[in-house]
Amino acid sequence: MSMLDGFTKYEVARILGARALQISMNAPLLIKIEKADLERVNYDAIKIAEIELNSDVLPISIKRPFPTKKEDRLKRARGVRISDQGIENIEMKEESEIVESGEIMELSNPEDESDDFEESESGE
Repeated sequence: MSMLDGFTKYEVARILGARALQISMNAPLLIKIEKADLERVNYDAIKIAEIELNSDVLPISIKRPFPTKKEDRLKRARGVRISDQGIENIEMKEESEIVESGEIMELSNPEDESDDFEESESGE
């Protein structure tokens, strides 16, 4: 059973890349490779890392997050349906609350705005 069987392709790529970087920075090789074999792979760090990975000598462990088991059954959320009459009743209630609290502002008349504009011009 090869070391590659338990890893995803992304994990293999990460392992090979990390080990190849170590080898390229003159880290000692973990297995004995004949000089002829090294020449055959052109001293390629990635190929050497792949040979080491396939020979199961790399002390690598992968930690994967697993989802927690949930024993509860999920229930589908159901939306509350309101009829058109119900919506109108809610809107009327909100309008009456606004009127009672006095939060309605008066509508401005165009004449009022022109008076304010004339006063500010004469004040300059």
